[in-house]
Amino acid sequence: MTGRRKAQRGAEGPLRVVSYTRVSTSEQADSGAGLGAQRTAIAAAATARGWQIVSEHEDAGLSASTLNRPALTAALEDVESGRADAIVVAKLDRLSRSMLDFASLMERSRRQGWGLVALDLGVDTSTPAGEMMMNVLASFAQFERRLIGQRTADALAVKRAQGVKLGRPRALPDAVVERIVRERSAGLTFATIAEGLNADGIPTALGRARWWPESARQVWGYAGAG
Repeated sequence: MTGRRKAQRGAEGPLRVVSYTRVSTSEQADSGAGLGAQRTAIAAAATARGWQIVSEHEDAGLSASTLNRPALTAALEDVESGRADAIVVAKLDRLSRSMLDFASLMERSRRQGWGLVALDLGVDTSTPAGEMMMNVLASFAQFERRLIGQRTADALAVKRAQGVKLGRPRALPDAVVERIVRERSAGLTFATIAEGLNADGIPTALGRARWWPESARQVWGYAGAG
């Protein structure tokens, strides 16, 4: 969290948090992963730590494959508007099962000055220890990005060796398209997305080495997300 926002929060009172819970369709019958169990864990943590729960949002019957979920969007609006200081989840996988998505959310929270708390891992980006854990998780996310990049590069090399002519952004490997859509949905700019693709050595659909913001924007549009 930014120094300014921390100081304001400290002067105004307890940490104001948003409770976010989620279950997929297959998890709804599992009492250990149920919405009630998640709410209980968050309420207990709030009582123990003196947090004020200002709103509760739940996505029922939705998977973690995308960040475009109604309740998560509402939770993000609460913290980004300043109505709350942090989003709290009982388990990290309630937010996302992808380290890339979680790292994107952490970066988004860092830039905008709100906190992100995952009770099962002890991640609380409003604390020094939480910031350290955030950096560790971000390193794993970077590793995951590089693995995706390597798999993508290998797949493209095979296609070129087979004489396949690579087409426009529509012909990009699904993993690259999904990455661009996911990172844009998490709030990253097209310039930042392009920089990440370049850093990971991922070629464009035309086999070029350099991505530009407009290239990432075109893929976003072709994917039907724009």
